Formats: sequence, C-alpha cells, structure tokens
Amino acid sequence: MEICRQNDQIEISELDPFLAELLRQIPASTSPDGTPAAEQRLFSSPTNGKQPELCAEWKTYVEPELRRLFQSATETVAADLEQLNGNEKSLANRTLRIPTKHTDAWLSALNQARLVIAAKNNFTESELSDHLRSPIGSRRDLSLFQINFYGFLQEFILRELDG
Repeated sequence: MEICRQNDQIEISELDPFLAELLRQIPASTSPDGTPAAEQRLFSSPTNGKQPELCAEWKTYVEPELRRLFQSATETVAADLEQLNGNEKSLANRTLRIPTKHTDAWLSALNQARLVIAAKNNFTESELSDHLRSPIGSRRDLSLFQINFYGFLQEFILRELDG
C-alpha cells in the first residue's frame, strides 16, 4: 500500500483486497447500533452527569447536531468508497482517491469508527496501546487491527494536511 498526496487529493494505491475491505467497513463501523457503551463514547456528557441541568441541555441542543455532523461525514466517506466497489472477488489491488476537501469528513468517520469498535469490544487502554500485538487470530484481534489501521490513516491524513 502506498499513500501520497496528488494535487487536491490523497491517493491510496496498491490497496490489497483485505485493506480495501477494511476501508469499505468504515461507514458500518461508525454506527453504535444501540450499544450503550458506544453511544456513551460518541456522545459523552460534558460533566459526566455531575450537572444534570447542563447534561440535559447538552442532550437537547448539542447531541442532535453532533449526530447530524457524524452522519454527514459518514455519507461523504461512503460516497468516496464507491471507488472500491465492483468486482470484490478480484484479487487485484485498488486505488482510492480522497479529495482533500473531504479530509475533515474522513477524520471524523475514522475517529467514530475507532471509538465505536473499541467500545463494542471493550478494549482496555493497554490493549489499545499494544502495537506489537501478535497476528490476527480472532475477530477481536481483527477489530484491534482495524482500529490501528484507521488510526494510521488518520495520522497520515493529518500529516499531509500539515504539509
């Protein structure tokens, strides 16, 4: 896999089918699916419940806008990912081009996906910090790999935006 900035886009080339599939999973991974821990992680209270009135106002005025922004970012990413659709049975490497004007949406969706996956799998800080973890041997290991891969993409996007 190669990542570089080409004019007004970030190009991810030589994307093997496995990584292409992980990218295609971003939109679905952003959904907390009614998992309370994931909902709490995405829409955490500004005071951890210590100021009920402020928390109620947050839930009424801020949370709906956050949901709208998160949904908009996910829709933008899903539209960009259409480039990877087609012959999914092919083992050919793919190329994904992300317009730089979509990078905020990508950063948001990748962050949402990472938070939701971590909450759904109840990963500890120690597990999330272990970058020397052994190969993928379970669905849980795959989820941790997915979190780390999405984090790598976030880091690269941020680095490219900084110039």
